[in-house]
Amino acid sequence: MAHTAMSGNGTTAGDDPLQTAVWRLRSRACWTDAAALLPPDSAAAALQRAGLLVERCLYTEQGWQDAEDALRTAEALAAGDEERGAAACERGQLAYAATLHGVRDRADEARAALGRAAALIPPGSAGRALLDFRRGLLAENLSRSPQAARAAYRRAHAGAVAHSDALLLSFTWRHLAGLSLRDGELAEARHGFAESLRIREELGYLVGTAPALASLADAESEPEASRLREEARRLYRLLGGVPTWLSSHLAPLPPAATA
Repeated sequence: MAHTAMSGNGTTAGDDPLQTAVWRLRSRACWTDAAALLPPDSAAAALQRAGLLVERCLYTEQGWQDAEDALRTAEALAAGDEERGAAACERGQLAYAATLHGVRDRADEARAALGRAAALIPPGSAGRALLDFRRGLLAENLSRSPQAARAAYRRAHAGAVAHSDALLLSFTWRHLAGLSLRDGELAEARHGFAESLRIREELGYLVGTAPALASLADAESEPEASRLREEARRLYRLLGGVPTWLSSHLAPLPPAATA
């Protein structure tokens, strides 16, 4: 997610009113409306608009051409290395999303774009933390390399802490917890999922709350697991079936067979 939640991006008191409005729309899955609020004449706004529309693709599996058009504009307006790196990071995320959702295999493009971003975004910057997280996604979900994913998520987590990026922290907590769950480390997984959910609820990140609830349910025992899944289903329906990839995860379990 291109412009993650930190002071100045609409998630804290005293932020710019425009960014606050953009955040409120984004957090309720209204990415197109949020993008429409941004001025058209600056590289920073173009990058933010592209990030919003790329995120829409990941969550809804729609709007691919709008995201491509916004990304080309951002790439054309980018002036310095960090802006060019940020645009490359969004290019990689869009290619990753298209591959993940089976639209088209763009895995090589995703790797190349994120590699280009790594050459442009300096270590220690806020953008580097986001880049590390996205490289973790690629490693986990496309390369099937959990060890590489864990290392990237940990770098991203440290960067998110350093830059007080609460939303990115909610993602790193969740994905590190997912790897812990895969390894059978239930207590560690439960802690990470709970932290992710807590942050998202505090930020009012509604579109990300249902996935956080569903993830925590996977690490809990009954009856808490069923309660969490039902709350996730309620939010999922409230947002009109977004994120789309959550539907199979929330499908009711079949009734137990009887003799």
